[in-house]
Amino acid sequence: MAVQDSLGGDRLSSSGQLLQRYRALSQRSLTIVDLETTGHGARTSRVTEISVLQASLEDGILSQRTQLMNPEVPIPPAITQFTGISQAMVDAAPVSEQVWPQFLPLLREHVLTAHNLSFDYAFLQAEYEGLGIVFEREPGDRLCTVELARLMLSDLPSRRLPDLVQHFGFRVGRSHRAEADALACWLLAERLLREIRDEADEVLLAKFGRQWIRLRDAAVLLNLSTHQARQVLQAAQLAVQTGRTGTLLYRRSQVDQVVAERRAAEP
Repeated sequence: MAVQDSLGGDRLSSSGQLLQRYRALSQRSLTIVDLETTGHGARTSRVTEISVLQASLEDGILSQRTQLMNPEVPIPPAITQFTGISQAMVDAAPVSEQVWPQFLPLLREHVLTAHNLSFDYAFLQAEYEGLGIVFEREPGDRLCTVELARLMLSDLPSRRLPDLVQHFGFRVGRSHRAEADALACWLLAERLLREIRDEADEVLLAKFGRQWIRLRDAAVLLNLSTHQARQVLQAAQLAVQTGRTGTLLYRRSQVDQVVAERRAAEP
């Protein structure tokens, strides 16, 4: 049985379960969302721009809708420099209370998708909560393309969206604007999900296995505490890397093998 985290369990499932999950998602329509905001915290910042794009592998892009909105709070100069969205631009836009109800039907359709979905999802929940609306999507109806890129593109030095746009040569507008980033997210999802749909199991599982996963995620797969998992993985003499923040990282294929061996040894 797959272990799920709050966003559907992409990091915490075995390779075979991940393949099954993403194959199923490749058959569905996606609702891709990108938000620009006044800051990083959903409880302390507001949204200034939204773009929602709906598409599927079968039909391509079905629609895209983008809207600036007035958050009725100041935009920090650093954010304006980062996004190009100025105070004057949002002051001339509809207030957010007028915009959010218009997007709600779209955001409740298909598989909600974003690059770093936890960021956008937190803002969506906070903004709708301010209107007295509960916004919730089931874990199976959510897709994070950062998690998918980490799984499929583990050999790249970065899975930041602007870096992936440059790597693949996607023809989109300026990064850090909602319309361009939503389009970039779709092009990335399209590329990776098409490969998952069409490629042979053994090729995909080998690619999945090259991903470096964190100790805490390996611990969940092993159903152990992080301390216990570290001891088990050390005893198995697995290859280990240290991440940029000092986090221990292990190859997914090797962790899967340890999990399989421990299950086989169970009475």
